[in-house]
Amino acid sequence: MTRHRDLWPQVVAPETIELAYKRARRGKRWQRTVQRVELRKAAVLEDVRRSLVDKSFTTSEYRTKKVYEPKERTIYVLPFEPDRIVQHAVMVVVSPIWDRMFDGASHACRPGRGQHSASSKTMEYVRRCKYAFQGDIQKFYPSVHHDTLLGIVRQKIKDPGVLWLIDDIVRSFPGGRNVPIGNLTSQWLGNLYMNEFDVFVRQTLRPAGYVRYNDDFLLFGDDKQKLNADRERARAFLMGRLKLTMSKDRVYPTKCGVDFVGYRHFPGYILIRKSTARRVKKRLALLRHEIDTDQISFERARSVVASTLGWLRWANAHNLQRSLGLDAIQGEIIAAL
Repeated sequence: MTRHRDLWPQVVAPETIELAYKRARRGKRWQRTVQRVELRKAAVLEDVRRSLVDKSFTTSEYRTKKVYEPKERTIYVLPFEPDRIVQHAVMVVVSPIWDRMFDGASHACRPGRGQHSASSKTMEYVRRCKYAFQGDIQKFYPSVHHDTLLGIVRQKIKDPGVLWLIDDIVRSFPGGRNVPIGNLTSQWLGNLYMNEFDVFVRQTLRPAGYVRYNDDFLLFGDDKQKLNADRERARAFLMGRLKLTMSKDRVYPTKCGVDFVGYRHFPGYILIRKSTARRVKKRLALLRHEIDTDQISFERARSVVASTLGWLRWANAHNLQRSLGLDAIQGEIIAAL
């Protein structure tokens, strides 16, 4: 196994800090904190770089906020300066190394992959296999065990500077567990953590098909008895190696429809998940209100509609699209521009 060293000079290089700033700023130029940093960018980035060079940096205190879609979750927010810039800096260097190492079954939070690639692969296996074993992890991110995670990181990275920084970020949350939702690093560390499970599935369980999106995963096969045995072995591995518990796990015929990444996959077609359709209807009703009361620009409204149409395009959703009146809304927005 290759353990990567000599990474720290790349992390603290001025061009890396500059690139990290641009990535952290992306889509957030309207925020006042970002605008304030922009006015004194050179000094801020030099301060960030120097805090890494002399290792005076430490992760700031989190503030929290609640989100309720698709379910209630607590999001942990760090300041733009220095924390988000620092997290982007380390991931500029480390993420390409980890991404090359990850299994092809992993689709979340990876360049060139996502929900649609996971859905396409799921559909491929639904057409080929009779049964699916579906599972997910109970409170995944809050359950990630710090010592286990950092042990996995040390199997991949030898550079002391990078290890110091990742240790500081991981242990910034007290209690020995949790990589907070909201951190850029948490997405990558979560994938690194579950990559251990991917290796176990590939080398030990060897299913006919395997797809994972974050902590949700599917194993496919034609032998229902084997998949039931795989379920028990998977549960034991997750608890023993990663100290995680499955919250749901079942084996069922694929012809009944595989509900995954927002879609319901049947051997001959794909439908939008009912809960997803309800959220779309709710969002479009709110969009109508925001347009009528001038709470949203027409450019932003067009983006919301285009995103929704793009989501529906991946499923057999013609009737749903008509019932939502998306074409009419889009026509009104275009006429107003």
